Amino acid sequence: MPSMTEVAPVACPMILADGIRKRFGAHEVLKGVSLTMAKGEVIAVIGPSGSGKSTFLRCLNHLETIDAGRIEIEGDTLAAPDAEGRARYVGDTEVRRICARMGMVFQHFNLFPHLTVLQNVIEAPITVKGLKRDAVLPKAEALLKKVGLLDKRDAYPSRLSGGQKQRVAIARALAMEPDIMLFDEPTSALDPELTGEVLRTMRQLADEHMTMLVVTHEMGFAREVASRVVFMDGGELIESQPAADFFARPQHPRTRAFLDSML
Repeated sequence: MPSMTEVAPVACPMILADGIRKRFGAHEVLKGVSLTMAKGEVIAVIGPSGSGKSTFLRCLNHLETIDAGRIEIEGDTLAAPDAEGRARYVGDTEVRRICARMGMVFQHFNLFPHLTVLQNVIEAPITVKGLKRDAVLPKAEALLKKVGLLDKRDAYPSRLSGGQKQRVAIARALAMEPDIMLFDEPTSALDPELTGEVLRTMRQLADEHMTMLVVTHEMGFAREVASRVVFMDGGELIESQPAADFFARPQHPRTRAFLDSML
């Protein structure tokens, strides 16, 4: 069952995570996290360092495997409990098919240093989807224009600022035409003056109704752009509310204490 902090059930959720548990050795990082996400929602996941936010995100797209619980993406089961309650995944081919619906943007960009900006964007559609370069090129150029970096198409990552690298990483994820975008603290490795350009790109995606799950420390983004904010602490999802209510009327004492510490 969804946690008591979860919102009303979504008829056909983009993401359904129910009772997710994840352990690294003796340390249980996720302790039964449940979240349901509707199409077009922008959910900001906030909380102190070590609360399990990034691990939860990585579990959703199979970068980490869960120990227990259920994950469904757009109605398709990625993992479900077996008779003993352990999480069992579908076959590898099905895992790849389901996870291809999600684009991921990492904290440290993860661009290929030996490829140009344009080559970084077209690499996955060509190698993963088997598309022809000529077919991919117009979309890649359109995406670089969208993130304001078409003029950097032939530059290598080493010649870019951190903010530019992250915008290329967003364009690269979008080139796979995902239905859902996952962002793992996309601005935390950036200098403050470079954070704004990345957040502007993410705001534009939100305005276009892209479904986005964003782990972030940017309270302004969570307040202004997210349709919903969830708070995690100690491996648990403590609170989930519409953004305006979350900041104006936090319900849980741990949420209130965290928000007070951020002011």
